[in-house]
Amino acid sequence: MAREPRDGRRRDRESDRDADDGIVDKLVTINRVAKVVKGGRRFAFAALVVVGDQKGRVGYGAGKAREVPEAIRKATERAKRGMIRVPMKEGRTLHHDVQGRFGAGNVVLRSATAGTGIIAGGPLRAVFESLGMGDVVAKSLGSRNPHNMVKAAFAALQLSASPRSVANRRGKKVADLFGPRREAAPAPEAEAPANG
Repeated sequence: MAREPRDGRRRDRESDRDADDGIVDKLVTINRVAKVVKGGRRFAFAALVVVGDQKGRVGYGAGKAREVPEAIRKATERAKRGMIRVPMKEGRTLHHDVQGRFGAGNVVLRSATAGTGIIAGGPLRAVFESLGMGDVVAKSLGSRNPHNMVKAAFAALQLSASPRSVANRRGKKVADLFGPRREAAPAPEAEAPANG
């Protein structure tokens, strides 16, 4: 039997529910909190949910309620309201490496070659799966708090830009950003050793 973390989070529980509008939501964590009152304890639940259309749009939201389903519903609604669009290279990875920070959370996201897959843990994996990104390497360098990790990942994703948007902002052509193409130099011919 797997042990549950002491802080009450259930990181292994993810719900993949397809709504009729094609948006997938993933439950990242649920935290049970108790308020001590005169008659005893009052329990409430806080949920963190990531939603995405798996085509380049993703959002996150947190919700609190006295019951788990209500907390998840609130978090999902909030996540759908705050979705962002992320530019992807060939529809599968990032255009360039980015680093995002939020509070004590520090996340590095790196583009990857085709076939690499999603190399990321827990909360970050939920973000990339909802986004529809197939090849990416992510590393969390700071806080392991799921809220800070997800917010740091979103800070990094908002910093990523496509070559076309950078070229438009700088008033150049996309080809000018990458500089002149270098022609492949002919391979040097091996000289035969002189027999003397």
